[in-house]
Amino acid sequence: MKVVVTDITFNDYEEEKKVFDAIGCELIIKDCKTEDEIIEVAKDADGLLNAAAQVTRRVIESLPNLKAVSRYGIGVDTIDTEAASERGVYVGNVPDYCHAEVSDHALALILSFARKIVVLNYNTKTKHTWSVFDEAPIRRFSTQTVGLVSFGNIARSLCKKLQAIGFKVIASDPYCSQELAREYDVELVSMEELMKRSDIVSVHAPLTKETHHFINEELINLMKKDAFIVNTGRGPVIDEKALVNALKEKKIAGAALDVIEVEPIDPNNPLIQMDNVILTPHAAFYSEESCNEMKRKAAQNIADVLLGKEPKYWVNNKEFVK
Repeated sequence: MKVVVTDITFNDYEEEKKVFDAIGCELIIKDCKTEDEIIEVAKDADGLLNAAAQVTRRVIESLPNLKAVSRYGIGVDTIDTEAASERGVYVGNVPDYCHAEVSDHALALILSFARKIVVLNYNTKTKHTWSVFDEAPIRRFSTQTVGLVSFGNIARSLCKKLQAIGFKVIASDPYCSQELAREYDVELVSMEELMKRSDIVSVHAPLTKETHHFINEELINLMKKDAFIVNTGRGPVIDEKALVNALKEKKIAGAALDVIEVEPIDPNNPLIQMDNVILTPHAAFYSEESCNEMKRKAAQNIADVLLGKEPKYWVNNKEFVK
């Protein structure tokens, strides 16, 4: 048995090796940039562990022994799940490994903007000013509303933290029930209403065909002029060109982004030059504990399949039958 890591993200792969050594499976670690590179190194592979490389229909159809593809993380937008399902290949993910970390990171970005931490630090160190009033107004949390785009596990975790320090929370999610919203004391609203009412918009939607550029120019233009947007979900959910234009034209106050449309960020990306933008390098998922958990669980998805079992986490469509 053979499993291939399609692209290198981590400094070591000891957690995965432990899982595969236990079942007598070889682990090959490669940093593939193209379809051809994946096909060449994985031509006899039984499984793929995937981070950012694109596991396309062509890749899947070129690997005759392939039984499972497991992604490091929650989203599976790097994998052609439809093609995998057609070929009887399990697609796995790790949906429950970093709820605390991502919600903490989103909260940190929200607080940094709401209390203007980054700009006050810059003013003090670079401009040598010593006045909070240069960045007035700063408002009490209890006077502000945070709108959560999608209300999945991470957004729910963030919701509790926001409410604990005084923010009002609203959410927009067509798949969220009124019962769940009541449990979290959250008002469900349309996206249009969320964008109009929110002082802070926090994006948690997964990337699908339906959510690509979901937050477009029309929605961004509904935001308050002093509102800002946070994204710890997936970069392409926001139309980056529309966001950049809104920031340049001061239609909104700012953005705090852990994810962007194309990663890693291009040095010429205008977001880098903007004083009203906070950028972090897709770091929200990370803690030592969450990373090790993710690596074990992603590997175990494939190990279970190779042992003839159904993996704990899999996302194939309803028609998928083994």
